[in-house]
Amino acid sequence: MATKISTEDWIEELKGISVLELSERIKALEEEFGVSATAVAAAAPAAAGGPAADGGGGDDEASTVDVVLTEVGGQKVPVIKVVRAATGLGLKEAKALVDEAPKPIKEGVERDEGEKIKADLEEAGATVELK
Repeated sequence: MATKISTEDWIEELKGISVLELSERIKALEEEFGVSATAVAAAAPAAAGGPAADGGGGDDEASTVDVVLTEVGGQKVPVIKVVRAATGLGLKEAKALVDEAPKPIKEGVERDEGEKIKADLEEAGATVELK
């Protein structure tokens, strides 16, 4: 029988894993329960704002983007270096993320930061989309 752990213990456990592992766990939860963490995160600011959010809610969604690596290009090493710098991942995790392209590199980042990451990745030879 599985033991029940507290939310605090669960959060502490999550702090000890890599970003890639966390991403995989989130994906597994989304598939298991048929939900999307991105949709919930995007809807939360609008719901919290109440009626005042009607005027600014669209701006919030338009100001954040997901940086998606669609194609690595000819040289993988420069792309891995940019992914590591942008995400803070270790070499192994960054390489795994690049090998799994098309794959989101960063989600819910400010548009300016997303544009910078996109430019850096394209300079390294990768093909990138902002969604």
